[in-house]
Amino acid sequence: MAHSVNESVGSGDATEAESHSRATLDQLMPVLYDELRDAARRQLAHAPDGGTLSATGLVHEAYLKIAKQPNLSWRDRSHFMALASLAMRHVLVDRAKARLRHKREGAARPVTLEEHLIADAQQPEALLQINDALERLAAEEPRLAHIVDCRFFGGFSEPELADALGVTVRTVQRDWVKARALLRRALDADGAQ
Repeated sequence: MAHSVNESVGSGDATEAESHSRATLDQLMPVLYDELRDAARRQLAHAPDGGTLSATGLVHEAYLKIAKQPNLSWRDRSHFMALASLAMRHVLVDRAKARLRHKREGAARPVTLEEHLIADAQQPEALLQINDALERLAAEEPRLAHIVDCRFFGGFSEPELADALGVTVRTVQRDWVKARALLRRALDADGAQ
């Protein structure tokens, strides 16, 4: 089924995700490229040394992850941006795992759920701990995990998240507080082990 770029980034009227081809993805990327780079830049801005990955590199690696998926599907622009945010998280986690394989020495540091730790290239173990906690949260509270993904890895604002989820900004704020509390508890439990 062929979709125009405008249909692919539609307003969200579709109730189910549609399958999209690689060609549709290739048409969509230039339309959202600047927005994706802004999201990637926000993630990488907190790294003390700027990290070894540029915003452009993060977007390109996320694109490759998305393009490898056998069944591409998204409902609208917000849903696609959320998928891209998740792909960016996976890129950062994969890079953190690779860094840890090369750097086995060093004492473990306590992890807190602060934005600067997400993109901190100097603390790959923190990113992996947060990723593990986030995966456990997703199993119990998928919407809360989705909010964390979009906030940390996609740079979504509260109004953008509310729009993407079809809820009020206040609901996003409450869910954000709850998600942070649950992740802190999970991270504290991991640190105590």
